[in-house]
Amino acid sequence: MATTFTIEYEQEEDGRWLAEVVELPGLLAYGQTTEEALAKAQALALRVLADRLEHGEGTPEFVNITFAAA
Repeated sequence: MATTFTIEYEQEEDGRWLAEVVELPGLLAYGQTTEEALAKAQALALRVLADRLEHGEGTPEFVNITFAAA
């Protein structure tokens, strides 16, 4: 099963960057740079997916995940 997650990002008025994983509503991460915000969003998305798998909410087969910045 291949899954692609889209991360949208924008700079806030205070200068921080906000990254959001579109396919996981409510998953937001801030960073001082674009790269930091994207890395934090990816890490958080992986934690959410791992938690879902541990609780039987995902498929038992190997999961292939791709992130695409938008």
